Amino acid sequence: MIAEDQVAQIRHLFHAEHWKIGTIAAQLHLHPDTVRAALDTDRFRSQPRLRVRLTDPYLDFLRQTLQQYPRLRATRLFQMIRPRGYAGSIIQLRRVVAELRPPQGEAFLRLRTFPGEECQADWAHFGEVTIGRARRRLSGFVLTLSYSRALWLEFFLDQTLENFLLGHVHAFADWGGASRTVLTDNLRSVVLERRGEAIHFHPRFLELSAHYHFATRPCRPARGNEKGRVERAIQYVRHSFFAARPFTTLTDFNRQALDWRNQVAHQRPWPGDDSRTVAQVFEEEKARLLPLPAHPFSCDLIRTVRADKTLWVRFDLNDYSVPPQALGRALTLVASPTRVRLLDGSTEIASHPRSYDRHELVENPAHRQALLEQKRKALGSTPSGRLSALVPESAAFLQAAFERGESTARLTAQLLRLLDDYGAAELAVTLREALDRHTPRLSSVAFILARRHRQRRQRAPLPVNLSRRPDLENLTVANPSLEAYDELTQNPTAEPEPES
Repeated sequence: MIAEDQVAQIRHLFHAEHWKIGTIAAQLHLHPDTVRAALDTDRFRSQPRLRVRLTDPYLDFLRQTLQQYPRLRATRLFQMIRPRGYAGSIIQLRRVVAELRPPQGEAFLRLRTFPGEECQADWAHFGEVTIGRARRRLSGFVLTLSYSRALWLEFFLDQTLENFLLGHVHAFADWGGASRTVLTDNLRSVVLERRGEAIHFHPRFLELSAHYHFATRPCRPARGNEKGRVERAIQYVRHSFFAARPFTTLTDFNRQALDWRNQVAHQRPWPGDDSRTVAQVFEEEKARLLPLPAHPFSCDLIRTVRADKTLWVRFDLNDYSVPPQALGRALTLVASPTRVRLLDGSTEIASHPRSYDRHELVENPAHRQALLEQKRKALGSTPSGRLSALVPESAAFLQAAFERGESTARLTAQLLRLLDDYGAAELAVTLREALDRHTPRLSSVAFILARRHRQRRQRAPLPVNLSRRPDLENLTVANPSLEAYDELTQNPTAEPEPES
C-alpha cells in the first residue's frame, strides 16, 4: 500500500509523460504490480491462471471425512485416497488437509480470583533416581496461589496419598495460612468416584480439608486448562530449576528448591502488574488466607503388620526389626518420610530411620541380643544345654566320647554332678586336659580332678546345689532365744550369794 501522493505521481508519469510501467517502477523503487495497481487500469491487471491440482478431484471426499473425523492424520488420508487413484505426494496432501481441517481451537476467558481465594495443586514427574539398589520415581508436588502466583515446591520419591497430604500441610505452614478453595485433578488421592458433578471424595483428603477449613474443587474430566496456573508453574520449575541441576540427597534437593523459590520464582514480575514482584503481592495476600489450626494435620501412613517367624516386618521394599516378644502379634506400623515406628497397642516397641533402598535390613542390635538371650535360656533348660552354656568345652568332650562309643546321655549326667561339686572353671580346665591327652572318658576326668586337688592339698569349697533337693530351697530356721541356754547352766539347788 502506497501513499496517495505517490499514486498521483505514478498516474502523472504514465498518462501525461507516457513513461512505461517498468521505467516508473525502476525510478520510484516500486514493484511493477504496485505500479499497475496504482494505475487501476483493467488492461494492466494480470489475469490469474487457473491451475488444476492433483488433490482437486478428492476435495469433497477429504472435506466430508474431516468433518466426521476432525483429528484424522494426513498420513491416514493418504492411505485412503491412494487406492482411489491419487497420484500426488503426501506433502501436497498435507497442504490441502491443513486448509480443509475444521478449526479445533477454543476461546477462554482469563481467570480472575480474589486474594486468598484459591490455590491449585498438582503432581509432576521428574524422571527416576537411584538409591542403593532401588530405582525410585522422583515426583514434584506444586501448590500455587492463583492470585499472587506464590508457590510451594517439594520433591518426593512417590505420589502416595500421604505425600500428597504432606505437601499441602508443608505449603500451608510455609504460607502461614490456607486458601479458601483447593483446585485439583481427579486423582485417586482426592476423588474415589465421579459421575458428572456427583463426587465421592477420599475420606483422608476430606479430613485434611476439614482440618484446614478449605473447600475442594476437582476440575472437570479432561479439562486440565481449568488449573492452568499450576500447569504453567510446573513448566517454569522444569526449565528454571530442574534442568541440569545436580543433587546428592532428597533433603538437599528440597533445600535447593526452597532457595530457588525464594530467590528466583518469587522475585519474578507479577503477571498482573510488571512493576511489582510475586513476593510483594504474596505479602498482601497472606492477610486474606485462612488462619492455621493449633496443630498440623498428621499425614503418617498407618498400617497393620505382623512378624510371624523372624524379627523382621516388611515395609516399602525393606525389612525393619522388632523385639522378640512381638513375634506373632498384630502390630501397628506408623511411617513418616524420615521414621518408621512400630506400636504394640499404644506402646512404641521399635523406631527406625526410614530407608528408601531395596532389600535393606534396618536393625536395632538390642532386638537381636534379646533374641539370643531367649535362646540361651531355652538352651539351658535341658541338661546338655545347661552343661554347654556353663562349660563350652563339654561339647567337644562329648563329641569325642561319642566317637569312642561312650553314652553321651550318661556322661552328661555325670559331668553335671562334677559341675555341682567342683564348679565350671575347674571342670573346664579338666575337660581341656582330657581332650589334650585324647582320653575323653569319665574316669580320666575324675583322675585329673583328684590329682589337681592333691597337688594343691586342699579341697575346693563345694558350692551349695539344691537342684536335686528343691524342697530345701524355701527352708527357714527361726533364731532361738539364748536365755534358754543360760537357764540350763544354772544350779537350781544353789543358794544365792549374799549381797555385800
